[in-house]
Amino acid sequence: MRNERHDEPLSKAELELFLQYLHRFANHDVDQFADMQVGDPEYPVYVSFSRSPGEGFDPEVYRRP
Repeated sequence: MRNERHDEPLSKAELELFLQYLHRFANHDVDQFADMQVGDPEYPVYVSFSRSPGEGFDPEVYRRP
């Protein structure tokens, strides 16, 4: 399922759904880590999911939505 509305920000309801899906993804699909490239192919965003913070990062700096 693809949504082609890439030029619009998420609505409040869409953001809530995104966070719910993100929590589900983290709980059920991330074993050790998952790395992704998303967004505009000319200006990609690199996303890393892992079970521990990156080396040298304090876990306290991560915001929990």
